[in-house]
Amino acid sequence: MANSRRQVRVAVLGATGYAGVELLRLVLQHPRVRLAIVTSQQFVGKRVSDVYPSLAGKCDLFLDELRVERIAPHIDLALAALPHEASMEVVAELVERGKKVIDLSADFRLHDPQVYQRWYRLHKAPHLLSKAVYGLTEVHRKAIAKAQLVANPGCYPAGAILGLAPLYAQRLVQGTVLIDAKSGVTGAGRTGSVELSFSEVNENFKAYSVGVHRHTPEIEQELSEIAGKPVSVFFAPHLVPMSRGILSTMYVELRKYPGDEKLHKIYLDFYRKDPFVRVLPCGSFPQTKEVRGSNDCAIGFSYDPRVGRLVVITAIDNLVKGAAGQAVQNMNLMCGWPEVEGLRGTALVP
Repeated sequence: MANSRRQVRVAVLGATGYAGVELLRLVLQHPRVRLAIVTSQQFVGKRVSDVYPSLAGKCDLFLDELRVERIAPHIDLALAALPHEASMEVVAELVERGKKVIDLSADFRLHDPQVYQRWYRLHKAPHLLSKAVYGLTEVHRKAIAKAQLVANPGCYPAGAILGLAPLYAQRLVQGTVLIDAKSGVTGAGRTGSVELSFSEVNENFKAYSVGVHRHTPEIEQELSEIAGKPVSVFFAPHLVPMSRGILSTMYVELRKYPGDEKLHKIYLDFYRKDPFVRVLPCGSFPQTKEVRGSNDCAIGFSYDPRVGRLVVITAIDNLVKGAAGQAVQNMNLMCGWPEVEGLRGTALVP
């Protein structure tokens, strides 16, 4: 696939959810990809542009039923934007048929099937958990390039891990990190839930799943690998009345503070090969609008000597770097293309 000059045939499975339509937006502008198949359980037989008029004239494909035996012969790679626990059988069958797959659900992110069962339910394809590569490019670039199955990170973990990875790599952290993250409502998916209705979300700000959110073991797994020892975090997610974006604020106790200049250099050195990570000067903090619509992650930090705590703040677009953009970045690596292909767009302002 990497050496072929032809366009790679791609399927987007679950194309009418928020992550799915964001995948369509990015794939349609990708110069090396041909969108071959789109699926939706809810809108089978309709055109994509009937569901999302913004894509009229850009994607008028009919939405198919998700049947692997019919899809597989016509694609090289699948981007699966299916609900958690709905991906595992579909992904397993595609992998068995020799297709490359990037799964945006949580079904293949956790390496240990017992941990998966504790936070979700019994896994139906546990033999693939050890083969799946966690798809945070900045941490697992080499492995992703060789992978057949990539488990795209969750939106909250993407922002949290990118903000903390340099600290754990340098063995600077002691104690439990507190992660206080706020997300726009698209992070919950395109559902009809009353809790996500305008009257419930507007002029409201709430915490949910405090200390028990399913992204917790994912964050701990990846930080533990970076640190070389078990890591525990306390994770408190919040819902804010905006469409997209995640701002993660992390409170960190350090073994020793190296100073502003040296810490800034640690972050710059860690991300020196990463085109989508932007490290801000010490004391400057990112905002969600600065990354909206882009695949960027902006990182800022400040140390408070009075309480001996480092505050690290990251901003990402939950639908791009937290989902579809990260998936396209992984696809580029898996296909041997430049990592930034199809992702060169800047943030939307205002």
